Amino acid sequence: MHAYRLYLFDFDYTLVNSEAAILKCFHITLQKLGYGDRPDAKLRVTIGLPMVEAVKRILPTDDEEEAKAFVRAYTPEADRYMTPGTTFFPHTVATLRRLRQDGAKIAIISNKTHHRIQEKFDLDCVPDLIDLIIGSNDVEAHKPDPTGLLAALDHFQMDKSDALYVGDSFVDAEAARNAGLDFAGVTTGTTSREALAAYPHVAIFDDIAGLVS
Repeated sequence: MHAYRLYLFDFDYTLVNSEAAILKCFHITLQKLGYGDRPDAKLRVTIGLPMVEAVKRILPTDDEEEAKAFVRAYTPEADRYMTPGTTFFPHTVATLRRLRQDGAKIAIISNKTHHRIQEKFDLDCVPDLIDLIIGSNDVEAHKPDPTGLLAALDHFQMDKSDALYVGDSFVDAEAARNAGLDFAGVTTGTTSREALAAYPHVAIFDDIAGLVS
């Protein structure tokens, strides 16, 4: 795989493990609103989806307003538990630093909110590793819609051939395909290697360290 000028990354399950914090926030909110709890397996597979879509699948419901009300109740729990409960995967910081040293630009395109992503990099004192964050509150259409990925290309004034999108799920693979970008999958999430391989890809790695090995 050749070197790219711009590396675009998903956040949850690609750069960080926030599973425990996300599950905790869902469990608290479900019980707080009287829905009753849901098994971890049902919650885990929604990580990485747009939040309203995740809630619709978990409850389940087709009611947009009901899902948005759940998100509003979830938010204060996330404010309390999310960033402290999120950890970088072992190779994340070193890999991002290596890509930066090689002259690449780094951006995060995620269905998580911008400030939540920024908080993690600030907390670990590595905000310099990221050139751009495009979170769920920065765009109207969320992955697998390609809007965020294309906005990053426009921001850096780069061609599609200059960029690689790296993610852990079918949502990321579909977003890359919809944007017309090369895609590299990582198996640090809940999507299997076989499922990722069903989409156009240039590589599938155990984790993002594969980008520089």
